[in-house]
Amino acid sequence: MPERISIPNLCLVVLVGASGSGKSSFAREHFKPTEVLSSDFCRGLVSDDENDQTVTRDAFEVLRFIAAKRLAAGKLVVVDATNVQREARKPLVALAREHDVLPVAVVLDLPEKLCHERNRSRPDRNFGPHVVRNQTRQLHRSLKGLKREGFRHVTVLSSAEEVEAATVERRRLWTDRRDETGPFDIIGDVHGCLDELVELLEKLGYEVRGNEGEFEVTPPAGRRAIFLGDLVDRGPKTPDVLRLVMGMVESGAALCVPGNHDAKLVRALRGKNVQLKYGLAETLEQLGGEPPEFAERVDSFLDRLVSHYVLDGGDLVVAHAGLKEKFQGRASGRVRDFALFGETTGETDEFGLPVRFDWASGYRGKANVVYGHTPVPEAEWVNRTINIDTGCAFGGSLTALRYPERELVSVPACRTYYEPAKPFLPDDRDAAPRPYEDLLDIQDVLGKRIIGTKLQRNVTIREENAAAALEVMGRYAADPRWLVYLPPTMSPSDTSKKEGLLEHPSEALAYYRREGVSRVVCQEKHMGSRAIAVVCRDGEAAARRFGATDGAGILYTRTGRRFFDDRAMEEAVLERLRGAFTSAGMWEEFGTDWFCLDCEIMPWSVKAGDLIRDQYAAVGTAARASLSETIRSLETAADRGLDVTGLAERQRGRRDAAERYVEAYGRYAWPVRSVGDVRLAPFHLLASEGRVHLDRDHGWHIETLGKLCRENDGILVKTPHLTADTNNPEDEEKAIRWWEELTGSARGGEGMVVKPFDFVAKGRRGIAQPGVKCRGREYLRIIYGPEYTAPENLNRLRERNLSAKRSLALREFALGVEALERFVEREPLYRVHECVFGVLALESEPVDPRL
Repeated sequence: MPERISIPNLCLVVLVGASGSGKSSFAREHFKPTEVLSSDFCRGLVSDDENDQTVTRDAFEVLRFIAAKRLAAGKLVVVDATNVQREARKPLVALAREHDVLPVAVVLDLPEKLCHERNRSRPDRNFGPHVVRNQTRQLHRSLKGLKREGFRHVTVLSSAEEVEAATVERRRLWTDRRDETGPFDIIGDVHGCLDELVELLEKLGYEVRGNEGEFEVTPPAGRRAIFLGDLVDRGPKTPDVLRLVMGMVESGAALCVPGNHDAKLVRALRGKNVQLKYGLAETLEQLGGEPPEFAERVDSFLDRLVSHYVLDGGDLVVAHAGLKEKFQGRASGRVRDFALFGETTGETDEFGLPVRFDWASGYRGKANVVYGHTPVPEAEWVNRTINIDTGCAFGGSLTALRYPERELVSVPACRTYYEPAKPFLPDDRDAAPRPYEDLLDIQDVLGKRIIGTKLQRNVTIREENAAAALEVMGRYAADPRWLVYLPPTMSPSDTSKKEGLLEHPSEALAYYRREGVSRVVCQEKHMGSRAIAVVCRDGEAAARRFGATDGAGILYTRTGRRFFDDRAMEEAVLERLRGAFTSAGMWEEFGTDWFCLDCEIMPWSVKAGDLIRDQYAAVGTAARASLSETIRSLETAADRGLDVTGLAERQRGRRDAAERYVEAYGRYAWPVRSVGDVRLAPFHLLASEGRVHLDRDHGWHIETLGKLCRENDGILVKTPHLTADTNNPEDEEKAIRWWEELTGSARGGEGMVVKPFDFVAKGRRGIAQPGVKCRGREYLRIIYGPEYTAPENLNRLRERNLSAKRSLALREFALGVEALERFVEREPLYRVHECVFGVLALESEPVDPRL
């Protein structure tokens, strides 16, 4: 009968056999080329000669290095070498243990004569028969001891016919249930609390019926329970809890993983020497009143429980004490110990309990990990992990997590059944929430990184840009818990060919027309500074949702810095916003305690006062003074009969340009003595609890924020706008006329921004630009200098390249949207900050800042 070799999907397969036994042919037949690591091939890598025995040591170092990388990545490895000596196999077994996979031995014990014949037919095997003879003897001495060496599965093929007929069957590890997607109801440590368990199951929609000491449980349609272990000890009804859970598991209504108390009970039932502490004595006493066959059933059930489960395509892991990413889906004693006990320092605290490492605070895995083991007063998410052992036996509650809904359901304990060794419930139930432990870590941002986004797939952050962002984030940024979004830069329109102009609406509309975006909205570009406003209903909401204790909101800049140096001014503006949300009834309308807004704060001087004074005003004052003196000198020269007409006219033109330059930046500055002098123009309602509003079109944003602006005393300013069809010449003319009114000499406005009417619009090759700015002729003097409109300067500026700026804008837009969506979906804060950090890093790319 053909030999069926069953191996786990993830393991280290060690082929054992003398030279010529057919190991390489067997490997080619049953495994992918990438799975097989040959010692001969590694010799060739090192020396260009696969038969060079002098490099054997280096070749095996290469082999083990590659094997380690594959095992770390969760890939199967097959080692094709003779492996007939224990010394050769020992580091491979150690490698498997290091990566918590099972070592599997497949032995090809073929006749020595056959191996000789095969070697003679291969010109590269010119060694004598003694080599195979020695290898065969070494193999035979090893056969009986392979399992003692650590090989969990050993298969011996003793003839060419057996090798030819053998098949390799891959099987999933017991922990691998990726194909089961739920929905699940994951229940924390029960500890013998039957009444609370029944109440919780019924609250979850399960029908529980008891009949002569047995239970029949019917789950809601499509749902399944998962028990996180520690079914026993401390509570008053351990046998009935076991009956209920065992029945649910046997009927398929539930899964169960073991807890450390369950494992200890198994040892006690088998007569092992265990300490009767922490409720075990009471459990044994309760089981003493049951028939002997019940204890045998309990022993068998608990002993068969698997350390942990990986579910829902790898997105969910359940384990009693949690599980680090590197242990998930692996099989070893170390994995089981971690799943049962967690990780301890080896020390004990003042209550005599082990001090545990807080593995969850450093967790960066993809899977959500749900666990128990260490009771907590309240379950809360930390880095995609959640501890739902809320200490029912200690008088707390029994908690379940609905997955994938992420909804917590609890029932209070009927009473305190067991006094904990150390205080379990905090003295003050209303104490401030625990600080966030999932902020961005330096290891999350060092070096080159690739960030996946829904809008633009992968965005690459170069190492040198990451370093610049780290400086900004570490030295200047506001409390990072507030930083859930940074807005993208904005690309200007294509360069205009119209006389005297660098930008014009025709090019902005033409861009969207080429991209296939027919409907756009044109919004006035305010004469201020971009700001993000996070507004919470009160300080309690801010602490609960953002983990921040320094106020009920924040205003910050595009680079994550607080907008106002004066905290009193910030709070005054936020209070006006908060009041407007209240008056407009938007807290109730949106079912939220917080909003995130994209807005403009005016005047520009409130943020850029030093810049205006030190840079723009200095240039304007010096230019006017020097040019006025130059013109007087030229007029004096003309009075003396010198022909300086052309030069004088040129200098008068330069003076006029300087005057317009001063007038241009002057429009952006006015005194700000109180909050009443500030203006805030919101133009995007980005997010609120449970919803990112980027699926709403700009018409909705304008209408919604217009309602907000009506509920204030003049600080909030509605953003003027008009809509246009890019294929309609009349609409284009209307947009151009409006832009000319905004930017003409009478108003001297900054210009307008043209955006797709849909917040996110598809273009020809992906998403279209989220906005294209079209700035006015006079405003651009601030950007390019007083004399930029001189023909020679304008012609040079028209050579500007926009491709880098547009690429930057799209990447930053994708990262900003991703950050918001991750925050609203309650992903770990470090995942949100990964995107925010990415926007900051991209800002240091070498792109002309004037664009």
